[in-house]
Amino acid sequence: MAKTVTFGEIMLRLAPNGYYRFFQDDQLQATFGGGEANVAVSLANFGIDSSYVTKLPAHAIGQAAVNSLRYFGVNTDKIVRGGDRVGIYFLEKGASQRGSVCIYDRAHSAIQEAAPSDFDWDAIFEGADWFHFTGITPALGANLVEICEQACVAAKAKGVKISCDLNYRGKLWTRAEAREAMTGLCKYVDVCISNEEDAKDVFGIEAENTDIYGGKLNKEGYKSVAKQLADKFGFEKVAITLRSSISANDNDWAAMLYDGENYCFSKEYHLHIVDRVGGGDSFGAGLIYALLSGKSSQAAIEFAVAASALKHSIEGDFNRVSVAEVEKLAGGDGSGRVQR
Repeated sequence: MAKTVTFGEIMLRLAPNGYYRFFQDDQLQATFGGGEANVAVSLANFGIDSSYVTKLPAHAIGQAAVNSLRYFGVNTDKIVRGGDRVGIYFLEKGASQRGSVCIYDRAHSAIQEAAPSDFDWDAIFEGADWFHFTGITPALGANLVEICEQACVAAKAKGVKISCDLNYRGKLWTRAEAREAMTGLCKYVDVCISNEEDAKDVFGIEAENTDIYGGKLNKEGYKSVAKQLADKFGFEKVAITLRSSISANDNDWAAMLYDGENYCFSKEYHLHIVDRVGGGDSFGAGLIYALLSGKSSQAAIEFAVAASALKHSIEGDFNRVSVAEVEKLAGGDGSGRVQR
């Protein structure tokens, strides 16, 4: 069985019930989530030996975060315990023409204040086949940039494949800071995952004739974006998700995978969204699983997009679907009919 390692921050997610606005009532739903943790859970659900690495306080909330991962079978043995805070994010789900709102309260979290000496990467990567991180993690501070680079160096030394989702977050760092840090880290990356905004925000690479806010995407423009990324950093593969946002509830969703020779576009899904947070992470996990399973480029992108399409129907950060469910959708059965 393939072994994967993901590294990042898992946070406490606090969200009003349904589509209520913040404190429209006096209840908030408490769950856990975070980019690389979401990927780890998906991979565990797909039957992969999935290990997650972070730093969490030893108190009850930190333990609850660990337990949320263990529930799905994620290996948590390499999680470092220490520090005082679990990062928090508040999520108000949008509806119709009102967009979702995410407010971070993650300053001075345990992982943000982690030191490079906290992690023994040689031990962490023992027997590993794949390492995944996102641009969110180095955005937490210069110490995390250093830790991510140490992880990448150790992974490369052991022949571990590395994937990175650029995931630019303007609330965490500037475009200039992101470009400097990610330019250094991307030289280690084998598989790059981006979307219609990240390539532009981080590296200034933009698809032509595309209006991401008006719901118009020019798929041909993304061939150029993928090739520019691959040429700049030597990526083996570049995956770009293609989201046309009609409203907060309705999106069209597809993706492209460039493997150095072929540009493979997936079928497009019309999504009526229950919860879109974690949609990109479920795509990344689907792609990692498909590539580890030896699927062709076309089959890999179809599996990844189908996995993500299903995630948009599920509350919370984590994607709670099986390989069989993804394969069924990727194979063309998207009717949503009752299964009896």
